[in-house]
Amino acid sequence: MKMWKLVSGILSIILSAMVVFQSCAAGISNAMSNNEEISGTAGVIVAVLLLTGGIVSIATRKSEHRNGNIALIILFGLAALIGFTCHGSYSDLVIWSYWCLINGVLALIALLRTGKPRTKSEEA
Repeated sequence: MKMWKLVSGILSIILSAMVVFQSCAAGISNAMSNNEEISGTAGVIVAVLLLTGGIVSIATRKSEHRNGNIALIILFGLAALIGFTCHGSYSDLVIWSYWCLINGVLALIALLRTGKPRTKSEEA
């Protein structure tokens, strides 16, 4: 799982740059066509969560604690939820939401594979 966290973290950081540029274009398109959609704003939020998730993934890849995986589940899960519900005419946001969903599910698997955290009395 350490290798997955490193690779997904790097890819998430790179993809977040692409998502933010596409979201800006979608937001400008929404504003010019006056169609009352929020897909551009939702894309920027997904990009920020994707960037944050990538950084957390890289930072916690060697950690034995469960906190990093819980943070990844929340970050990527929230990004996927926002992307799926607010994509509007910005259909590429669905693709990025699937990437976030995959990362969230793999973080859940990593969480379930880690053992119960030890207390100080069990370590002695």
